[in-house]
Order: sequence, then structure tokens, then C-alpha cells
Amino acid sequence: MILSLPDAEATRKFGFALGRSLPAGTVILLQGDLGAGKTTLVQGIAEGLGISDSIESPTFTLINEYFGGRIPLYHLDLYRLEPQEAEALHLETYWDGLERDLGIVAIEWAERLHYKPENYWQIYLTYLDNGRQAEVIGNGELLDWQWEK
Repeated sequence: MILSLPDAEATRKFGFALGRSLPAGTVILLQGDLGAGKTTLVQGIAEGLGISDSIESPTFTLINEYFGGRIPLYHLDLYRLEPQEAEALHLETYWDGLERDLGIVAIEWAERLHYKPENYWQIYLTYLDNGRQAEVIGNGELLDWQWEK
């Protein structure tokens, strides 16, 4: 699925729709250049989940956890990490439900992951002259899942 997102507000609204409708256990792998809208999309997801906290990219903290919504949001940013460093964090604990409550896991710079969960959405954000474009690819059980607009 390819979506045209003419501005940051459209990107946020797409995220809002995802946050309102995605089930617990969803992993979203975000890719795109700096400024493509990854954090803006996650801010919309948080809004859709009912989280009122300020959502900032966890570039230096690596992981921010939010529990004030209908389900938790785990926001990860791998920008500063090499793939081996990302692997050493054992991020699978965020989607396997063994150590924490299942929620939505949004991972910026997901191309740095050596391993991926069984089910995930890959969202490629591209910045264009007239806005942004999102290419959404589902994998596993999320392959044919449709978000509620």
C-alpha cells in the first residue's frame, strides 16, 4: 500500500489512525531519511492510543516507553547504533511479551536490526517535493491487515 502524505499533519493523522486500530503486539519498522516523518508518525500513533505525553525521538536514550494509553507504546530509535549493537539490546523482548506488556513497538532506523519479528509492518517514508510518501508492507499475520481510516 502506498499513501500520499502531503504534509506533517497528514503523516500525524495516518499515525493516529494506526494508533486507534492496531492490536497489541504490532511491530512497526520505520525507515526513511532524516526529516522523512518517522517521529511525526509515532507522535500520531501515540495520540491514537490516547497517550498525552510529549513524544520525542529517543535518539540518545534509545528507548522510550509510554503507558498512558489503551495499550503501551514502545518507541525505539536505532540511529546511533551499529547492527551488532542493536542486536546486543535483545529488542525481541519488546514483541515477545515475556518481560513486558504487549503494546505497539515503533522502531526508527529499523534497517539496523539483524533480526525481525515474525509479524510486522514495514513503513518506508520518503520525503518528496510535494510532501511525503509512505509505503506500507505487512509481513506474517499483518500481511493483509487493513487499518481503519
